[in-house]
Amino acid sequence: MNDSVTVFSLGGLGEIGKNMYVVRYKDEIVVIDCGRKFADDDHPGVESILPDIRYLVEHTEMVKGIFITHGHEDHIGALPYVLPRLNVPVFGSPLSIGLTRSALQEHGLLRNVKLKEVNDRSIVRFNRISISFFRTNHSIPDSLGVVVHTPEGAVVHTGDFKFDMTPPSGPGVDFGAIAQISKDNVLALLSDSTNSERTGSTPSDAMVGESIHRLFQKAKGRIFFSTFASNVYRLQQVVDAAHVNDRKVAILGFSMDKAIRISEELGHLTIPKGMLIDTKDIRKYRPEQLVILCTGSQGEPRAALARISTASHPSVEILPGDTVILSSAPIPGNTRKVYRTIDRLFRAGAEVIYGPEVDIHTSGHGSQTDQQLMLQLIQPRYFIPIHGEHRMQVAHAHLAEEMGIAPRNIFVLENGETVHLNQKRGRRGEKIPLDLTVVDGSGVENNFGIVLKDRKRLAESGLVLVLLTVDRKKPILRGGPEIITRGFVYVRESEKLIDDMRTIVMETLDSCRERNITSQNRWKAEISQRLDRYLSKKLQRQPLILPIVTHA
Repeated sequence: MNDSVTVFSLGGLGEIGKNMYVVRYKDEIVVIDCGRKFADDDHPGVESILPDIRYLVEHTEMVKGIFITHGHEDHIGALPYVLPRLNVPVFGSPLSIGLTRSALQEHGLLRNVKLKEVNDRSIVRFNRISISFFRTNHSIPDSLGVVVHTPEGAVVHTGDFKFDMTPPSGPGVDFGAIAQISKDNVLALLSDSTNSERTGSTPSDAMVGESIHRLFQKAKGRIFFSTFASNVYRLQQVVDAAHVNDRKVAILGFSMDKAIRISEELGHLTIPKGMLIDTKDIRKYRPEQLVILCTGSQGEPRAALARISTASHPSVEILPGDTVILSSAPIPGNTRKVYRTIDRLFRAGAEVIYGPEVDIHTSGHGSQTDQQLMLQLIQPRYFIPIHGEHRMQVAHAHLAEEMGIAPRNIFVLENGETVHLNQKRGRRGEKIPLDLTVVDGSGVENNFGIVLKDRKRLAESGLVLVLLTVDRKKPILRGGPEIITRGFVYVRESEKLIDDMRTIVMETLDSCRERNITSQNRWKAEISQRLDRYLSKKLQRQPLILPIVTHA
């Protein structure tokens, strides 16, 4: 199938976050989005998770560019870590490029990267393929869908979208432009699956603006308002409600401050002169004169709201009479962190307003009716549900089947799985191997799966150190074995267990000598194996076992 179009994902399937999709036709590759995923409790010590880009690095000469659908972190957040290894042009709308430019500047990468602004009328041409765009609605302005035109037909990527008939600001969806795409022989549609389990249409963001106004009128003291920093529509609604209620606005959180500055510069955010105040001036105003916009709606431990909830923020603390409004829904994996933050805010004496029943948040992703409309407008031959956990992809696939797409033309994929498409048939191809890539404390770590396995084992079962002192010249024991544990058992109540472990170590060493095994690495391996079997059988636990040999 040499003339086929190959489509696959390096992130974003079976998960929420780190979106990166790849379309290849012969010797030309187009990458759509380059996001990161915030780590959850299953990834201890990890800041965020990135797509594994080894395939792209190995085919760098074919990669024509990275095309950004919009400026959310799960679509642009990996760029500062990917571009040093994959130096290709980045294309996006003015706001997407503005946010990207700021992120790259923070990492000292701006000088070496080509950033190119596009809009819904732009066409980017390469040798065999070309790229066009269409306007969509999402929770951030300047959102675009991407169309990859190939000789086999167009591959359409919706980006994150919903059909908002009354958007808070800016132009609405260009239905005519989307319908026109279907006349270009659409080979495949890659469509946002986030809300495929929700019936009906996703409510308009205009509804949230009305709720915010009501809450601001009711609040007597300070208002802390937390949302995604890049939810520009919501930020404008907060500014409007603050203005009507004669409140000043202070900003807590670097990402919030950056998003507001860039959005205001590009005309997506209008703030009355004199409304913004510095955080150091908060104490100069009465409680009923203040709104404090802050990051941390997802319970991020280092974000402003979490630090306020633990009384560890250097500038602000919760006071009696404060109202905290969380205008967001927890991303899968963040629910526990969000509710821990809410609990702490209640304990500190705040009134906390959150949840769907108060209409302070609506999704930026289309529900089933929105998704059906997109399918009807695009009329694809093949359908690939993207951007969602596996059950969301499956629900979206069922929806496409109900819309008349043949089941053999619907592909529910996992990250790394490829599909080869042409006008005659579509088939699954080879799977691209992917490893866990993360941002750890020291920077980007590749092949992190083994490290993560050890961290989980430490967290769940603790550590056992076996200390041995061996003669420097002869393979004989001079001291030990000494058993040291951390996070495994309470030693004073486990003396017999420790003695049994020492006995197993000595028996293992005797066995090695009888078999003329003098390699200390073999000693350590056999000690680990035998202790692991013993502890698994006796305690149903598997601590991390580390034999350490010193010489005397």
